[in-house]
Parts: sequence; C-alpha cells; structure tokens
Amino acid sequence: MRYQFQSEQGDYSFNSQRFTSVIKALISINAALFLLRYFMVDQFDLLNLGLSSSPKLWQPLTYMFIHGDFFHIFMNMFVLWMFGTEMESIWGSKKFLQYYLITGVGSGLVWLFFNYGNTFSILIGASGAIYGILLAYGLMFPNRKVLIYFLFPVKIKYFVTFLAVIAFMSSIDSSSSNISHLTHLSGMVIGFLFLKLPKIKHRTALLINYKIAESRERKSQKKKAGIISLQKKVDRLLDKVGEDGFDALSEDEKDQLYTYSKRLGRDVKKD
Repeated sequence: MRYQFQSEQGDYSFNSQRFTSVIKALISINAALFLLRYFMVDQFDLLNLGLSSSPKLWQPLTYMFIHGDFFHIFMNMFVLWMFGTEMESIWGSKKFLQYYLITGVGSGLVWLFFNYGNTFSILIGASGAIYGILLAYGLMFPNRKVLIYFLFPVKIKYFVTFLAVIAFMSSIDSSSSNISHLTHLSGMVIGFLFLKLPKIKHRTALLINYKIAESRERKSQKKKAGIISLQKKVDRLLDKVGEDGFDALSEDEKDQLYTYSKRLGRDVKKD
C-alpha cells in the first residue's frame, strides 16, 4: 500500500526526513540479514532466527529482523522510516527502541501462544512492531493525512482504525493465509497498552487519592457534627446548673454531664 505524509502545514509530500540513529540501525540490520539470507539461504536458515512454534530462547527477538522477500522488507522498512523517524525525534532513541522491541517481541509471543507446538508454523518479519508504530503515530497525530496510492487523502486516525479492523477480522480465521494478521493486531494492542497504561495508572492513583481524601473529610465532618451535638447537650445541662444549681440535676443528668464532658474533652484533645 502506497501512502504519503501530510505536513502540519497541509502540504502533501514525502517530507524527506533524515535517518535518526535507531531507525538507521534497524534498517541496516534488517537489510544486512536479508542480503545474507538471500545469498546464503542454505547456511543461513540453519541459524533458526525465525520464530518457530517450538522456539529457541533468542527467536522472539530475532524473528523481527528476518523477511521473506524484497517487498516484505521494503514495505516494513519504508513504514519504519516514514513514521518512525519523527517518533524517535520526539520520544528520544531510548524510548523509541524500547517501544519497537516491546511491540515486536510482545506480538511474537502472542503468536507463539496461539501456535505453540504446531510444527508447520514459523513467524518472520517486523510487522508486529511496524503496526505498533502506526498505532502510536495515529494517536500522536490523528488528524494528519496519508495519500493512499498517492490519490486518496485519509486522516491517520481513520487509516489506522481501518488497518486494525482488517487485522482483527482477518485474524479470526487466518488458516488460509501466510500473513500473520494476529501479529499485526497484537502489535497494535500492545502498543496501545504501552502508551495508555501509565496514564491509566496515573488517573487511577488520582482517583484513589481523591476517594481517600473524600472519605477522611466525611469522617471529619461526622466527627465535628458529633462534637457539636455533645457540646449542645453539655451546654443545656450547664445552663440548668447555672440557673438552679448542681443539685437541681437528676442522677441521670449528672451521669450524662460527666460522660458527655469526658467524651467531649477526649475528642477535642484528639483534634
């Protein structure tokens, strides 16, 4: 699928961007391994870098750097450069690489979960991470546009949503396809969680703190109301003592005055 980038000024162009450090390294590694596999296919396949359904320890990482044909690697690396360069410039190289690896490795592990033990299955390609990058770009710049096949302008948010729907529908029954739509979908889901969980945790923490403060305030108000009620009862009894003397109080009223005064003094002291 061909597409172009629309700048913030609204001009449709490829917006030629320099190669940032991580983008350059990722493309170089993928290209080198593709050429090595192309010219030394028999020897290279022995390295078992693709993610098999009975995996070796390194395969959930290395499978991301192996591609099946030129179109496969070209499209993945083109999207990586086109959308990833600006993201790395904004996020910084460390966070961008972390995001790329988490979405790539994570989507590979999701695929492995559903295909473990299937001796005929093997996963290669960076598509899980690439779809994660598309998702992140759509969240960051939802109203920017791409030109599908250089002709049809579509906002990124709709383009990414369309890709997610296609990946979801196709992953329901992908037995007849050699494309792992599940990997595409899981790359997007993992990317979404990576970006949104910190905000969700922050908002949850704020909500919990608010509820705790609200509960403490209710308890405080209830306690103050109790103190005011006790004070009124004590004042009523003291008024009677002031008018008629202490002996005018009944035994129950004397006990109440003693109890209320003691409780009132304890509560006020605590405050």
